[in-house]
Amino acid sequence: MNNSVLNSIRFIVFLSLQVLIFNNINLFGYLNPYPYILFIILYPVNSNKSVLLLGSFFLGLSLDMFCNSGGIHTTASIALAYLRPSLFKFSFGLSYEYQTVKIADKMSPERITLLLLAILVHHFILFYLEYFRLGLIFTILTRTLASTLFTFTICILIVYLIKPNRR
Repeated sequence: MNNSVLNSIRFIVFLSLQVLIFNNINLFGYLNPYPYILFIILYPVNSNKSVLLLGSFFLGLSLDMFCNSGGIHTTASIALAYLRPSLFKFSFGLSYEYQTVKIADKMSPERITLLLLAILVHHFILFYLEYFRLGLIFTILTRTLASTLFTFTICILIVYLIKPNRR
């Protein structure tokens, strides 16, 4: 299947899942999963970076319109898409330089590191913009860490559902 068609399908599927299912999950009053960022993380490494930035912008904007959240998802999504190459270099090192990385393959420590860092960066920006007060830094960090672990668990499940191990 064509790469742009596959990315368009991923965009629609992740946005729909986030709006219809995951936005309605609110465990203990502060645990919210945001697995829509898998669209940004699973975007092919050697594809057009400006298309990724535009896709991230429209994904965040669409989510902000559904959630009435005032642009925090858009900002966090664009920041993650912009920082994505640095996160790949940190996680994969030389493999990223030669563009031999496929994130949706079998989970390895590098892929887990990338996923955790990407989710952590996205959630910190998201919750910092939601509260927008340094006086609430403990609340921001608590929500960031708790939601990161919850989102990470859901993202691992989704990645295993998308790409099951072939033996």
